Order: sequence, then structure tokens, then C-alpha cells
Amino acid sequence: MHSRLLELRVWLEQKGLYPTGKLAFITGYLLALEALLFVLQKTAGAFYRPLRSSLGGWIFFLGLVAIALLLVLAGRFVSSRLLWRMRNRLLVTYVFIGVVPLLLLAGLAGLGFYLFAGQFATYIVTSRLRSQLESLQASNIVIARELANSLDRERTPQMLGDQESRAWNDRQFSAWLDGKLLFDRPVPGLKAAAPFLPSFLPARFPCVVRDQGQLSLSSAETVSSRAGKLVVVSSRPLDPAALLDLSSNLGQITLYASGFKLRQTNQRPFPGVCTPAEATTPEITAGEPTFTVGSVPPPARVLDGAVNFPTAIYVVNWRDGDPSEPAGIAVQTRLSRLLGHLFSSLGYFAPTIELFVVLAAILLVITEGIAWWIGTRLTRSVTGAVAQIYLATTHINRGDFSHRIPISSADQLAALAASFNLMTESLERLMQEQKEKQRLQNEITIAQEVQAQLFPRRITQLPSLEVHGFCRPARSVSGDYYDFLHLGSERLILAVGDVSGKGISAALLMATIHSAVRAYAMEGIPVFRQAQAVGAGRATALKYDPVVPGAEASPGTLLSLLNHQLYHTTPMEKYATLFLAAYDGDDRRLTFSNAGHLPPLLLGESGSIRRLEHGGTVVGLFEEVTYDEGSVQLRPGDIFLAYSDGVTEPENDFGEFGEQRLIELVQENRHLPLSRITELVTAAVDDWIGAAEQPDDVTLVLARAR
Repeated sequence: MHSRLLELRVWLEQKGLYPTGKLAFITGYLLALEALLFVLQKTAGAFYRPLRSSLGGWIFFLGLVAIALLLVLAGRFVSSRLLWRMRNRLLVTYVFIGVVPLLLLAGLAGLGFYLFAGQFATYIVTSRLRSQLESLQASNIVIARELANSLDRERTPQMLGDQESRAWNDRQFSAWLDGKLLFDRPVPGLKAAAPFLPSFLPARFPCVVRDQGQLSLSSAETVSSRAGKLVVVSSRPLDPAALLDLSSNLGQITLYASGFKLRQTNQRPFPGVCTPAEATTPEITAGEPTFTVGSVPPPARVLDGAVNFPTAIYVVNWRDGDPSEPAGIAVQTRLSRLLGHLFSSLGYFAPTIELFVVLAAILLVITEGIAWWIGTRLTRSVTGAVAQIYLATTHINRGDFSHRIPISSADQLAALAASFNLMTESLERLMQEQKEKQRLQNEITIAQEVQAQLFPRRITQLPSLEVHGFCRPARSVSGDYYDFLHLGSERLILAVGDVSGKGISAALLMATIHSAVRAYAMEGIPVFRQAQAVGAGRATALKYDPVVPGAEASPGTLLSLLNHQLYHTTPMEKYATLFLAAYDGDDRRLTFSNAGHLPPLLLGESGSIRRLEHGGTVVGLFEEVTYDEGSVQLRPGDIFLAYSDGVTEPENDFGEFGEQRLIELVQENRHLPLSRITELVTAAVDDWIGAAEQPDDVTLVLARAR
């Protein structure tokens, strides 16, 4: 079970579905709590019903909170997956910056256009309805004035002639003189009822009225005559015939005679105007269409959408003047019909304007398409450069420093790619240099190991002479040289040298000197019968016979032979200083020859100092050089001190370390072991140098007679 849960957790972590943040843990906790409450509701609710209802509220609340948190987590998950790529991030940015506002504007424009089209359609209907009211009012004014003239001439008022009656046979006319019905002419289509003269009528009243549940267009005109106050009322039923006139060349019109209610019911219309005195809002309570006339025209072209828009017609109750129950009219038409009415006043110019509007819309679409194309190209240029840089980083991460980003533009991204290429080129060069440096370091390490083998590792002390040597390279390898060669129980050859230059070349020359000294000292010295020097750096043809044993060779002879060999086998600028001495313990005598090295010192217990200077110039610089020899008798307690310039020449603000300071330091500690004296000298040199780099190899050779 535990292994399965572990596998499930690993799978969720690989898919990125395992909760890691605080919000995810809170969501998981709420879901677990909701599940626990649900189980508790199902189990304990069966025994205690109030607990069931109370837990249901908490479960619903926790469910809403958990759903909200899950939506947030889902948004984060989708955004982390979708917006990881720069291209997707830019596209989403462009969508929010450009597309969403454009869609909102297009939606608002479409909604506004639809509202305008609907308002324009209802405006056409209401303007036609107002035109019918104005026509009815005009005819009513004529009739009222003719009746008033007849009464002024004291003649009996006559009804309209036959011709006029036929023209107005759809209208009802009634007349009152001082509140008394003078005559009444009914019209078919209206319910037969006794004429009624309301008390609220103004002097002139054109409006849609409701009387006994029927709607009609009514006009009332009040005039004064000699006989009295004359009121003439004309009415026309608002029936399908009247609506058919309203829908002419427009579309379908549906009348809702009832079902609307105004919020404000205490307002009365202005005299002569059939609208409320204040703005009112209709409320639809109930209602069915009374009748429908006309038909929706077929589409004239593509995108010739239908327009369906309602409007309210303010209706006045004929009995009490209450305008709180308006009627409704719904208009269904096409955009092409509305455009035809809109541009009807332009005549022959209407198609031109319509074509201009269409061309402007096409130009807008083309401009938007070009903008999208440009934005897409720019996005690809940015995302392509980022993808190339990301790909290049993967190559660099794998160690492929030869990868280069292709550059095909001359912008800032191209400059970034060029800078990245320069960086990878520098890294590639640095890596090659590092490899070369590592190779050289490996070679230097090997050279260090080889050179360490060249220095004496185990020094056999003579009964009458104690010796010690020390060398610390300034770099990895040293050009200084010292050696002790034992030729018997009481014979010793001592060598101290310094090769010109530093580093590998000096170490190689030092190894050559070491090998030659050991070979000549231990195997014998060849006596030349013919020698021809071909030149420096070239091989030299030698014919010789080894006749002098090495143990009997003198230091001067060894230096001469070594000089001859180095002169013909090394470049002209390479040379070395070398001090050679042979010690014979039987008579305690030290025979020496110095080839340009710093003269070693012989320090007596009484404070006497003797410099061992016999010899000649450096070896390897001149072809034929002879070296003088000197000898000195060692008394017990005398200290032989040989050193390189790395001991006496280091400087600080007070000058060089100097030979005198070295002598004083050795004299003060002459009774200590030679290794301890070496430690004190090197420590003093280090203190003198301080934090600066060691300038040269430090070599020190000590010998003390017993």
C-alpha cells in the first residue's frame, strides 16, 4: 500500500499535479474536511436530523470555497504551462492588448448599431403614426371651423358631403355644443357606445386613446362660436388597416394593446402632445399580441440581418385621461430596408454612399489583417531569437561551445545574438586554453615529480661532516640545483648551482647538469682525442676513451667538461652558475672550484668568515674555459654555507635581505641542527618578502665539520 502511494505521488509530481504551495495544501485540506463532513452527515444525520441540516450548510460553504480555490489553482496551472514559452506569452499579451479591446469595441459597435437600427425602425413607425395623428388633427380642425361658421350664420350644421364622407368613411365624428351632443357619426369597427366627452380635454388633443378596451387615433378641437363652446372629436380605429399603412415598405408590425404599465401614473400629457410630462419607464406585466400585419422581407444580400425591436406607444384613457397603460409595437425588418429609408433622401447618391461605407469596412478589415501580419512577424522575430538563445544555452550546457546563433537581421536581438556568439567563442577559447593549461599543469606536475627525484632524498652523513640541503621553487619547478654524491665512507662531492631563467626550460637544463655531474663524478671522465663542435644547439662529434676514474676527478676538470658539453648542446642564451667541491674526510680538506656562483661562506666558531671564490666564469656561455681550484682545511665546528640569489636578493621597503643578515642569522643559531637553521633562514626570508610573491628559487646548502 505504501509503495502504491509513493508511486502515485511520484506520478503526480512528474505531471506537476502534486500540491507544493500553501494555496494547494489549503485547498486539499478544505476538500478533505468537506469529504469528512459529508460522511458524517450521511452517518450521523440518520439518527439526528438537525445535525444533518446544519452540516449541509457547512458542506455547501466549504464546497464553494474549494471550487473557487480550485479555479485559481487551475488558472495557475494552465498559465504556467501555456505562458512558459515566450511566443505564447507575447500572443496572450497581444490578445489582451489588441484583440480583447477590439472585440469589446466591435461588440459595443455592433450593439450600438443594432440599437440604432431598432430605434430607427421604431422611429419610422412612430413618425408614421404621428403623421396619421397630424392628418387626423388637420381634418378635425377643418370640420370644427366649418361647423362653427355654420352656427355663427345661425344655420343648422350639416354633415360632410357624400364625396367627403366616402373619403373619411373610416372615421367617427362627434360634436358637442356647450357640453350637449350636437351630432354623432359612428364608424364600423368601433364598439357602438354612447358618445362621451371627457372633462380633461385641452383645446387641442391629438393622441392614441383607449376606450372600452379598443385603441383608436383620436383628435379633439375646441372652438368658440356665437352659439357657444363647440368641441369636435374625430377618431379612427387602430386596426390592421391602420397598421398596414405603418408597415408599408418596412416589414412586420405586431401590436400589443395591453400588458404594459408605467411606474408613474400621476402625470397627464401636455396639451396637444401625446407624451408624458416626465420620463417614465414601462413595466411589462402580461400581454399577448393583439394582431400582426405585414411580413419580414427576405434578405437582400449577405449579412442582411434581421432587426427586431419594440417600442411603447403612450395611450390615454378616454374616460379619465390616465396615461399609465401604454400599448406596445414590435417591428421586425431587415437592415437593407432601414438603409433604404435612411438614404432615401439622397436619391441617386445613396448607392455611392453605401459603396463608400462598404469600402471603408473592407479597408478596415485589410488594415487589421496587415496589422496582425506585422504583429505576427514581429512576434516570431522576438520569439525566434529567444528560442535560438535557449537552444544555444542547451548546447553550452552540454559543453558544445562551437554552436553559433544564426543572425539574419540588424536589430537589438541580432546584437544580443552576436554578443552571445562572442561569449560562446570566448568560452570556447577559454576552454581550449584551460585544457592546454591543464595539460601543461599535468606536464609540470610530472616535471615536479621528476625533479623531486633528482634532489637527494636520503643524505648519508659522513663521520666528520654533517650536510643538509633545501630548495623551494619560485614556480612549479626550480632552476636551482644542489646534490651530494658519496664516493666512499669519507669522500663526498658537493654541488650547488643556479640555471639562468625560470620554469620548464631552466628545470630541463638543471636536470642535464645533474645527470652530467653524476655521470662524470661516478663513472669517470673521458679524455678527448678529437672533438669537433658543430655549433650551439647541435650535436658534437666526440671521440674519447674513459681513462680517468670519476672518484679521482677534480672539481675544476668536472667544470671544464661540463662547460664544453653545455656550450655545444644548449642555446647561446642558456648558461648556469655552479659550485663543485670534493671533501676528503681523511685529512678534512675541501677542494672546490666556483663557476660564477655566489661564493659560499665558511663560518668559523671564532666568527671568522672565508669566501670560497676560486674558479672561473659560468658554464655553457664560452667554449674554452679553465677553472682554478682552491682548498680549505675544515676544523670542527666550521659551517659551510652555500646559497642562491633567491635568499639574499628579495626586497621590501627597507631594501634587500642581504648576505650580512644571512650570516648573522646562521652565526646566532650555529649550534642548532642544520635543518632547524634552514627553517629559520627561510622563515626570515618569507617575513622579509611579506605578502609579495616569491621572486626567485630559494636554495640553501649547509655543511658542518664534526
